Amino acid sequence: MYMNYWLVKSEPFVFSFDQLVADGRSMWEGVRNYQARNNLRAMRAGDLVLFYHSNEGLEVVGIAQVIEEHYPDPTAEKGDWSVVDLAPYRKLEKAVSLKDIKAAPGLQNIGLVRNPRLSVMPLEEAEFLAILEMGETEI
Repeated sequence: MYMNYWLVKSEPFVFSFDQLVADGRSMWEGVRNYQARNNLRAMRAGDLVLFYHSNEGLEVVGIAQVIEEHYPDPTAEKGDWSVVDLAPYRKLEKAVSLKDIKAAPGLQNIGLVRNPRLSVMPLEEAEFLAILEMGETEI
């Protein structure tokens, strides 16, 4: 089965990977950037998503899975915004820092490095797997 790979960013004091694990699933809402919205709309059920803690931690800490494809964001007061539902897949054995990602061969062109303000971004399979390897984690 073909799947896409993604990375989402959240400030851990707003919504952490541990909170996703505790909740069991979550609507990924509040995205108000057109490129990030379009990335949400490209997500398919079963796609795997790296969960990155921004502002505090600055590290990839877990893997989530898309369990419901895009639908209208109920938190949007105006505009054409979308959400997806994510569920926890597994925590990384070892968190992977932004510093280590920037230093890794082959990862300098990922969105996290090139466009750090973007909150939802695609990854190539090789990039996704390289980060998992750095995190000593298998899927």
